[in-house]
Order: sequence, then structure tokens, then C-alpha cells
Amino acid sequence: MKFFVDTADVNEIRELADTGLLDGVTTNPSLILKSGRDIMEVTKEICGLTDGPVSAEVTAMDYDGMMKEAAVLAEIADNVCIKLPLTMDGLKACKALTSAGHQTNVTLCFSATQALMAAKAGATYISPFIGRLDDMGIDGMELIEDIRAIYDNYGYDTQILAASIRTVNHVKDSAIAGADVATIPPSTLKALGKHPLTDKGLDAFMADWAKTGQKIG
Repeated sequence: MKFFVDTADVNEIRELADTGLLDGVTTNPSLILKSGRDIMEVTKEICGLTDGPVSAEVTAMDYDGMMKEAAVLAEIADNVCIKLPLTMDGLKACKALTSAGHQTNVTLCFSATQALMAAKAGATYISPFIGRLDDMGIDGMELIEDIRAIYDNYGYDTQILAASIRTVNHVKDSAIAGADVATIPPSTLKALGKHPLTDKGLDAFMADWAKTGQKIG
């Protein structure tokens, strides 16, 4: 599974990129607002921190507007991935942009039939929103499983990008269900490697090492 980080905070991205675990970045208008920075400026900086795709979202709701904004965003860097809404105009733009050689991320997916449409439109990534479904009492993992089954049935290349990740278990369950990518908030991504027994074991090792009175090097 690939790990994308869901943020527009360049300091968080830089820290995670240094670990070698980061495969890409996703942003959206809400994250751009939270960063307090200009979308063009911050997206360009993010693109310089990772070789992986950086999703930058259009804000227009009509096809012509989406294509105009996509042309501007695509000029930022070669690794920009154009993020589009799962609407008929968004799917039309997805088809056009993918055919022109651009990476695309179709977002706000809440059903398997929506995901099927995105795959038929040639989307590079489809973003099912797990957490928002869970908020409604619907099992978001069932959506991942359904999309995986449909894509495997027909050999679609569109990658399943599990989004709206809230917990470590969301990441684990998405991986088990067959998602290709998880886009994860920085705090959750950092928590993936934590376990109380790891901490307990390290404390015991360090206590015993101190008793030896030794140093390495």
C-alpha cells in the first residue's frame, strides 16, 4: 500500500518525506485554507518535497471552468495530479485530462457505482471517503471491498485511494480490503508505527543497557 499524506502543511510533509515512507500528497480547498497560503505557491513547494503525485483540486463546478483551472494547476509541476469532483462535468473533465496525459484524482466518492463511472472515465485515482460514511453509520470498508471487486472483475487500472481516514484501524482495514493507497492525516500516519509494547520493550532494553555502563563507539 502507498501512503499519501493529507495536508498542505509543508513542515509536516517535509518531516514525513525524510522518513522515506511518503509516496505522495493530497490537498483540498479546506486544507489550503488551513495552511493560510496561496494555492499556487504552497502547491509548488509541496511538489518539490516529493517525487510522488500531489493532488491539487479544481474549484469550478462546470466542465469549461474545470478545464481552465486544471491547465493552470498542471503548469505548477510535472507531479501535479488534478483532483476533480465526482459529478458528470467532473467525469467529463477526467476523461479529457487523462486522455491528455495528466494524472487525475476523482474525489468525494460514496458508492461503488460512482467508482465504476470514475474508472470508465479513466481516473488515475478514485477517492472513497471512509470516515464520512462511518459518521452516517455505514461501514466504509464495505465500499472499499465493493470497489476492489468491481475493478478486479473488469481489469480497471484506476487505483483505490482510501480517503477520510480517521484512525490507524482505518489504514489497516483499507489495506486488508485491497485499497492501493491511503491518504492519511499527519498525526495518524505517525501513529501507525506506535505500540505500547514497543515502548515498554525499549524502556526495558534501555534500563538494562544503562546498567552495563557501556557505550557504543
